[in-house]
Amino acid sequence: MRALLLAALLALTPVAASAVQPDEVLKDPALEGRAREISKDLRCLVCQNQSIDDSNAPLARDLRVLVRERLTAGDSNEQVLGFVTDRYGDYVLLRPPFKATTLFLWIGPFVILAIGGVVTALYLRGRKGATVVAGGDTAPLTEDERRRLDALLRKDKA
Repeated sequence: MRALLLAALLALTPVAASAVQPDEVLKDPALEGRAREISKDLRCLVCQNQSIDDSNAPLARDLRVLVRERLTAGDSNEQVLGFVTDRYGDYVLLRPPFKATTLFLWIGPFVILAIGGVVTALYLRGRKGATVVAGGDTAPLTEDERRRLDALLRKDKA
């Protein structure tokens, strides 16, 4: 039973994956290191939440090969990123730059969080007000109601 539990936990543990195929690896370790660094900053356009370095999608492979071709041709890291973003836009970057076209990417989460906070505050304020109104307009017991309540309480004690 413990072995089964251990196997299940290991299966759920995230593993650092690299989808780079042996035929893609450059012979120059310095260029390969630069290619890996660039690939980790580029989003797989198919998987969207993976870098092209981690994705097995054919388009990610094409982008990895393109990055290595550009580096082999003598481009700097910035030139390679510029070439890819010129073709695919800032969306291909896992960390897009802060500019007018990507403004919503940067401030959107804060706007959504603020809206959620306002909605929650209004909801809680409405619940508090409803509780006060319901509890505030109860009339005191009449003498007849009090006698019946006392009789019921004595009956429960007996």
